[in-house]
Amino acid sequence: MKMNRREALKLGALSVAAAATMATVTGCNEGAKPASASKAGKKVCKHKVVIIGGGFGGLTVAKELKKKDASFDVLVIEKNETFMSCPFSNTYLGKLEGVNLGTLVHDYAQPVEANGYGLLHAEVTAIDRAAKQIHTTKGIVEYEILVMSPGIGYDYKGQFPTWDDEKINHISRIAPGALIPGKEHVILERQLVDMEDGNVVITIPAGKFRCPPAPFERATMIASYMKKEGIPGKVIMLNATNSVSKGAAFKETWKDLYADIVEHVDFATIQDVDPVSKTVTYHLKDDMEDKGYVVKTLKYSVLNLIPNNMSNPVIEMSGVETTTDSFKKVVMNGCSFQTKTDKDVYAVGDVIAHAVPPSGQTANWTGKQCALEIANRLHKKAFELPVKTTTIKAGNVCYSMVGENPEEAIMVIHDFSFSQEKNMIVSAATVPVSPSGKYRSGATAKATRDWYGGIMRDLFA
Repeated sequence: MKMNRREALKLGALSVAAAATMATVTGCNEGAKPASASKAGKKVCKHKVVIIGGGFGGLTVAKELKKKDASFDVLVIEKNETFMSCPFSNTYLGKLEGVNLGTLVHDYAQPVEANGYGLLHAEVTAIDRAAKQIHTTKGIVEYEILVMSPGIGYDYKGQFPTWDDEKINHISRIAPGALIPGKEHVILERQLVDMEDGNVVITIPAGKFRCPPAPFERATMIASYMKKEGIPGKVIMLNATNSVSKGAAFKETWKDLYADIVEHVDFATIQDVDPVSKTVTYHLKDDMEDKGYVVKTLKYSVLNLIPNNMSNPVIEMSGVETTTDSFKKVVMNGCSFQTKTDKDVYAVGDVIAHAVPPSGQTANWTGKQCALEIANRLHKKAFELPVKTTTIKAGNVCYSMVGENPEEAIMVIHDFSFSQEKNMIVSAATVPVSPSGKYRSGATAKATRDWYGGIMRDLFA
């Protein structure tokens, strides 16, 4: 019996899901006793530099330090057995030609062997800065310098105070946010492949969240998939604000390519989810109403509930000073990547309070800057941060794929500046128009694939 494309996609989803759980290298370097042979309360090893988080930021710090001096003693602590990329993952959800789970999943053994730093697969349970100890599920690791690059967490309790733990756990399983690498993307992809018709509802959170264009790129790529497969229904974005990253470019694309599929709703604050009736309840801003809002309900076939983001709990464990907002960004020591609280603790990636967008490319850039600071310190060399007038051109180039046949993408360019006046690193954004007069182009789509291939080589080669 011949299978059609949709049936093949469903079968393929079964075979690739297991790839997300592949095992890789575990242990401490410099001859330390393997963590797997220790109890959680026992000292395992001590290292000059310990990095929490094996994502874009953490791996970059580790590699750059070893590049600058192969004798540097560096250990990465990462809870996941395999690396999975969130950048470029929306093309996987949208079934872009040539993209599968293997495109996103990588083996940690490769960079460990190539670069010579240590890797411990364990979950951090506590941090004692006074004793310079990191408590993990595999034992206690001591450090001289700590770098935190743990990524984000979800603030379900702050956003939905009436939900108990059981409901939070249930909703997180059946309507995953898919901004954290791992099973969330696999679950969402399976739901999309199994969907025959109906609406895909994506919620866009308030406040700072990982990769501001991500929900809008996701909506666009899912619309591309539904259009290609002839799936009846809409992709509806419930946006807690009226802000759309790369707004002009996305809105132009939605109008030109997906006018009958994509719907974006401003000031739609999600209140509740009924997974039995598959209904979302939300408040829609309405200045004509006495309460300033009207209550709406919306049925869905697939729900991608992206909760409000916050710093990974590791940041709270560390006890360093954070901002007063719900995200709890790490307060930095001026334009440095050293924390304001502790000269022996640094931070990179999503959690920093510098005014730069949280993205894979930014994490890579901040990781390199942080490694430069630490390397100079370890070599006992004077290090001066760039002056106020120093601008890093194209400090961040963020691409979003928006369609195929023809394959097209849009982009935003951020120039970073070391602002002594604001006492932090700041950014200025530009969304360029292509020679055709449209924001999207085939050349930008090629650049998107080239960027992803390049940054994967940068992390893993």
